[in-house]
Amino acid sequence: MASVTLKNVCKAYGDVLISKNVDLEIKEGEFVVFVGPSGCGKSTLLRCIAGLEDITSGDLYIGEERMNDIEPSKRGVGMVFQSYALYPHLNLYDNMSFGLKLAKASKNEIDKRVEHAADILQLSHLLDRQPKALSGGQRQRVAIGRTLVSQPNVFLLDEPLSNLDAALRVQMRSEITKLQRKLGCTMIYVTHDQVEAMTMADKIVVLDAGFVSQVGKPLELYHYPENRFVAGFIGSPKMNFMSVFIEEVEAERVKVQISNGTSFWIPVSGETVERGQRMSLGVRPEHLLRPEDADATIEGDVMIVEKLGNETQVYMNLEAADADVIYRQPDTLDVEVGDKLEIGIPAHRCHLFHSDGRACQRLFREKGVEFLDD
Repeated sequence: MASVTLKNVCKAYGDVLISKNVDLEIKEGEFVVFVGPSGCGKSTLLRCIAGLEDITSGDLYIGEERMNDIEPSKRGVGMVFQSYALYPHLNLYDNMSFGLKLAKASKNEIDKRVEHAADILQLSHLLDRQPKALSGGQRQRVAIGRTLVSQPNVFLLDEPLSNLDAALRVQMRSEITKLQRKLGCTMIYVTHDQVEAMTMADKIVVLDAGFVSQVGKPLELYHYPENRFVAGFIGSPKMNFMSVFIEEVEAERVKVQISNGTSFWIPVSGETVERGQRMSLGVRPEHLLRPEDADATIEGDVMIVEKLGNETQVYMNLEAADADVIYRQPDTLDVEVGDKLEIGIPAHRCHLFHSDGRACQRLFREKGVEFLDD
């Protein structure tokens, strides 16, 4: 195991800057997920750590050693790519042992490592099979096993589940998480899927256009996003946003007026808020309520109804909302397209954002939320 530290790391291709002033500390044994939309620089940053890309400026440390000029094979990292990249003519044993044979490891050492990795990944009974005889999930486990036998200090996984179907993704999420816990290894995992990030990570790094937008534990990012980008990216369906007018401001609460003229106080810091401003109110679909249970209500036209069995998602057209407002309710809801629907807004679950995207600090303490600095 080893820690990974990035100090003001930048990566550019010519005049195009991809990774921008990245400062990050990953502790020994942490499971850290890099998440963000396509093109935000996740894989590029991972490849810089692996040594497959040169760092333009800044410093990279693995453990106590500066790695900027160290070749990939000597960094003590193992990488699992999006593609399985298995040799189709070799059986599983030979696929997993290929790197060790190139390194001229002894036959006894190769057998020991491959058998140990196969046992951990539940592949022992498949070692004589070729990749074409395996399922997608089994092939992905072989790719992980090939990295595991090299006994790296740091595991790097670049969207390893993106080629799998939905059911296999759920299964492999669980298997990778259990593997990391069992080995106690340092693991950095790249994905664009925020559900994977929320369910697997000890710590999430949200990237936006090359910058680190926020670092925190999964529920910290979900309940206390530092900006509108993180608020909209973390959570599925995404957070609803609507324009509000600021009527009054106090140190620990702000009074907002929504589009139908209803006003209510929300428990956020008023330190950076001024009366008369236009700001953006955010509330998650699963936090909206029935009207009788809420601090404020708003009505809209039902545009789409998604009845999923375990829950119903209603897309509504509301005045002053940036897009269709999504209302999410467990079980079924008797509503159809074209209906009018009134929904309730709980003040303590609201977020407030400035025009530049900065969030006002939420002061309501959610149960079970741990912070990195706790």
